[in-house]
Amino acid sequence: MSSPVPAAPPQVDVVREVLERWAVEASPLPPGQEELRRRYLDQLDVPGALRKGGAPDHLTASALVLDPSGTRALLVLHRRGGFWVQPGGHLEPSDTGTREAALREVCEETGVPVSAVALSDLPADLDHHQLGAAFGRCRSHLDVAHLAVVDPAVPLHVSAESDDVAWWPLDALPGTPDGEPESELLPAVVPDLPPRLHRAVSLLPRAR
Repeated sequence: MSSPVPAAPPQVDVVREVLERWAVEASPLPPGQEELRRRYLDQLDVPGALRKGGAPDHLTASALVLDPSGTRALLVLHRRGGFWVQPGGHLEPSDTGTREAALREVCEETGVPVSAVALSDLPADLDHHQLGAAFGRCRSHLDVAHLAVVDPAVPLHVSAESDDVAWWPLDALPGTPDGEPESELLPAVVPDLPPRLHRAVSLLPRAR
């Protein structure tokens, strides 16, 4: 008699449903995003795909945080990586899915209260990036980014995982041709983030 097939963890089901709904409600997806979406769905079949201590390649959640005008982004200076990046991280067992994980990470890493964050239900962007030796057994992150809108007047607080948190103009991000710093020895924004932020701007609700 064969053993019953174990049910997928509810968290995996939630993430899968969100990725499938995104393809319908945001169709057509931007170039390259559909290929990534299918790769993410395949990865969800791998045990530990949502856990830091699970598969070496696993899904994470983040938030592309913009001001209401879409001209500034809220970034954190990652202590371990030494670069400016959007708030984000691994899913915790208490997170229902990527949206809840992204919201938690924004609040933990920037000090912004939950009530001050307007967060999208569906993803705004997917990005699969490789990691360096500083990240231990984690080999790559398949990041699911949600769009967040926050008023820059809300006070910020630097978390223990970061060296700084700050608003940056999208046309002058750190380490870009029009931004600071000029020295290659000083922290810069991760290279793949500027185009992701600009794609997120296109999703902002526009005043009629």
